Amino acid sequence: MYIIRPIRSSDYDALYAVAEESGIGFTSLPVNESLLKRKIGKSLEAFSRDVSAPGNESYLFVMEDIVTGEVVGTTGIEAAVGTDDAFYHYHLGKVVHASRELDIHNTVEILTFCNDYTGVSEICTLFLRENARKGVNGRFLSKVRFLFMEEHRERFAEIVIAEMRGVSDENGRSPFWEWLEEHFFSMDFPTADYMTGIGNKVFIAELMPKYPIYVNLLSQEAQNVIGKVHQKTEPALRLLQEEGFSCRGYVDIFDGGPTVEARLSHINTAQRSRRAVVHIDDQSAAQDGELCYIINTKIADFRAVVADVSFDELTGQAVLSHKAAASLDVEEGDSIRFASVKPRN
Repeated sequence: MYIIRPIRSSDYDALYAVAEESGIGFTSLPVNESLLKRKIGKSLEAFSRDVSAPGNESYLFVMEDIVTGEVVGTTGIEAAVGTDDAFYHYHLGKVVHASRELDIHNTVEILTFCNDYTGVSEICTLFLRENARKGVNGRFLSKVRFLFMEEHRERFAEIVIAEMRGVSDENGRSPFWEWLEEHFFSMDFPTADYMTGIGNKVFIAELMPKYPIYVNLLSQEAQNVIGKVHQKTEPALRLLQEEGFSCRGYVDIFDGGPTVEARLSHINTAQRSRRAVVHIDDQSAAQDGELCYIINTKIADFRAVVADVSFDELTGQAVLSHKAAASLDVEEGDSIRFASVKPRN
């Protein structure tokens, strides 16, 4: 069985290994000791803080094999982006050039530099190590965030976004960035990506073109990848689309990957989840249970598992096995939130 829990200081080595495995383009986990330790520290502070409104909290979770103790993945939430550092995007829009006299009407796409998503919540830092990519583990890492956000709504904004990794090759070559590099930055994509990951964003404001960019002036290769995701990111994008996320024209300023958004109150897993009081009964959970994503309702002692839940409509209780209850750190009469792994149509 795997559990998801808040990251600890002792998880540093495992987090560093995950950062190395994630590769170029995974900006939220730079291979940098001081930055990773800072991320852990910031998460520890967020989980221990009493919060009534979203601020600069950064929640980082890990997935752990409870038999071996191995950390096999990470997932995270930023409560409100752009409160400490500027949060940049391009917005893909249109302008019309028309002459009634000449009977000419041309619609042209443009990229406009913006900070439109400042203050929204962001789901991020989802990575599952190769040896754990089986069963529902990937979905579990993704969906557990929505259960946590629904349970603790005061900590998060109503609008939730996810920046999807754009197109780049195994050497870190990004067709979109190459055009920007040639004309404005004189810096390769891995370097720019790493500098952003370690929090050095001043160069973006200093060097990024201030006026809208006409898309048809970019190289054809750069135009072709705007709004497209990296091949390895396609499953993650499909998961979010199933949850109700969609792109409203915002793309990453480095690789052109899409940013998708949804309202927390409309996210599928959050909307269909239920909160109930726990009753522990091995036989009932095994015979009548349905496989569910389950979280306890705690903050610092947060735990999540995938296990069978039998919901008693008469009593309003959620029936768990002793093993599931122990993994969740809950007892008889405590509360949990859960959602079926296979939602009914």
